[in-house]
Amino acid sequence: MTNSILNKCGIIFFGINCLIAIVKAQTVNNFDTSYILTPKAGPEPVINGPNVFGVRPEHPVVYTVPVSGERPITYSATGLPRGVILNAVNGQMSGHIKKKGTYIVKLSARNKYGTARKEFKIIVGEEIALTPPLGWNSYNIFGTKITQAIMIEQSQAMVTSGLINYGWSYMNMDDGWQGYRGGEYNAILPDTTRFTDMKYVCDTIHAMGLKVGTYSTPWVESYGRRIGGSAMNAEGKFIKQEGERSPRNKKVLPYHIGTYKFIENDVKQFAQWGFDYLKYDWNPIEMQETKEMYDELRKSGRDIIYSLSNSTPFNTIKDLSTVSNAWRTGGDIKDSWLSLKSRLFTQDKWATYARPGHWNDPDMMIVGYVGWGKEPRPTLLTKDEQYTHMSAWCLLSVPLLLGCDLTKLDAFTISLLTNDEVLALNQDASGKQATVVSKHGEAGVMAKLLEDGSVAAGLFNLGDSGTQKVVVSWSDLGLQGKYLVRDLWRKKDIGIFENEFAADVNQHGVVLVSLRKIK
Repeated sequence: MTNSILNKCGIIFFGINCLIAIVKAQTVNNFDTSYILTPKAGPEPVINGPNVFGVRPEHPVVYTVPVSGERPITYSATGLPRGVILNAVNGQMSGHIKKKGTYIVKLSARNKYGTARKEFKIIVGEEIALTPPLGWNSYNIFGTKITQAIMIEQSQAMVTSGLINYGWSYMNMDDGWQGYRGGEYNAILPDTTRFTDMKYVCDTIHAMGLKVGTYSTPWVESYGRRIGGSAMNAEGKFIKQEGERSPRNKKVLPYHIGTYKFIENDVKQFAQWGFDYLKYDWNPIEMQETKEMYDELRKSGRDIIYSLSNSTPFNTIKDLSTVSNAWRTGGDIKDSWLSLKSRLFTQDKWATYARPGHWNDPDMMIVGYVGWGKEPRPTLLTKDEQYTHMSAWCLLSVPLLLGCDLTKLDAFTISLLTNDEVLALNQDASGKQATVVSKHGEAGVMAKLLEDGSVAAGLFNLGDSGTQKVVVSWSDLGLQGKYLVRDLWRKKDIGIFENEFAADVNQHGVVLVSLRKIK
């Protein structure tokens, strides 16, 4: 079955037989290795991940040096700031740094096949998340049915799959963990039928070399009908108030801000447990609640990445971006071509606000097995659409949060997520977001300048009419002369070109290249 047939069927959805055909075809496609473009990694060590890491003064340093290659691997470093150590066995960096500044560290990773070296910059100051976070979120696979067992199982799979060796590190639980308010801080405590010991969960995930995130809302009640960060009573007791309307925004309860807020209480508990990431979810996102949470997180004693969800209003993003690390640029994504396509050539207006420590977020990844709390199934995206998805998200320098079952990763999905040259576009220290530099009908080019002076470009074919020739012209990029063009998915130089480069691009597909000046 061709991609054209699959996509037309996926768009029309004419009856249950068509839907069944899509799922069956996609199941076969997901285990077909013919679409794997990323070359298999060798046994020698390679240090992956970003070249820069930000931490606030005297906050815990939580970082695992991501290294691919055959184990065992021995890690070492020179130039580490005072107060920081590197575990030689597992590559976990820990400690505290008192003095602000920039520290140049030389990392090494050695196994029996050789030694890899990399210069790594640690910047101690106010900014964290100097490159977009990479990790996992529970929602697109488990919906609101997250549990302690699932968190630990998925974290183990992040390690055993090898994704941790490429910088995938955040393990984030979404809505559904909340139980009631109480404890030392009168904070939100977990639903004990799902989580028996949240501190144990965080400590266990940290011991694996990963980080852990959580979910909350300033509303009285979350989208998943769980307790939120405010209440209509001083005790913070969770009382449903169906049918009433909020005096503030006239919304039907429970989706409103309560009279009494418990932000300080909740953040103290989050920090005590050891969380590293917070998804804060409500609509409309407004400055008052955003800033209140930002201030409490800043006082928490931990570096907790602060992500706003969902549908951040564009007219206030200039101010909101100063007090958040990431913000959703739209609603929830689904594993359909229409949902993905709507996010591809539409992000340019947000580009001005993307910068180290502050990232636009078109939503989570829809590769692998998904399900939103229902029966898990392979994504309905074709292979070409998945390459488009990953290429665009890396070019856009947005958070990469997987929404799939990590215990069901097949060879294709792993190859999609472990191409170090593609991931490097997302983790580039310049923090630039790619923009559309040319567009002809449903075909177009997104490009951006990288820190090393090279240019990354994605040649996209979003049309439904089969393969199409797509051209990237030097004039559209502000370039002149001869450039070496490299295919980043295949990690292979294509040749030297002058003035332009053209490629035949599959329907709903991409050709992802870098351009390096020939001197």
